[in-house]
Amino acid sequence: MNDSVGFITPDGTLAIVIDDLRETVESRLRRVHQRLTPNREAVLDVLVAAPRPLTIPEVLDARDGLAQSSVYRNLVVLEQAGVVHRIVTTDEFTRFELAEDLVGHHHHLICSSCGTVEDVPPNARLEQSLRHAIDQVTRSTGFRTQAHRVDLVGLCRRCA
Repeated sequence: MNDSVGFITPDGTLAIVIDDLRETVESRLRRVHQRLTPNREAVLDVLVAAPRPLTIPEVLDARDGLAQSSVYRNLVVLEQAGVVHRIVTTDEFTRFELAEDLVGHHHHLICSSCGTVEDVPPNARLEQSLRHAIDQVTRSTGFRTQAHRVDLVGLCRRCA
């Protein structure tokens, strides 16, 4: 079964097939002996609709009726199930997004001043260069890369 339910559209935005996502999430939660509860579904709805990774306060602001402790606990379970990915930045807040294999490969722009994180679709030349560099590392060290992530850290437009 292919778990991939997201794709980058020609204009660079992310599209997600919701029915497939729900089925995939339920399957992954079952693997860690959990289920898709209404609160987990609410957190997922917020992350699906978000144009970028969100902090817990941003998740709470996006959906009425969610308790901070519940959101935190549910994000931990969703992360353990491989549904959500945690991004640690330079500020005090961790950000959360759907796992890359659900939404498609992408990179991040991280503002070192305000901590904002933006998703960036992969560039073919960058990906080719990375594959070449990874092949060289494998040949020289024997390390076998399973995946890669590129986080560009700098200043966003607002902070620059």
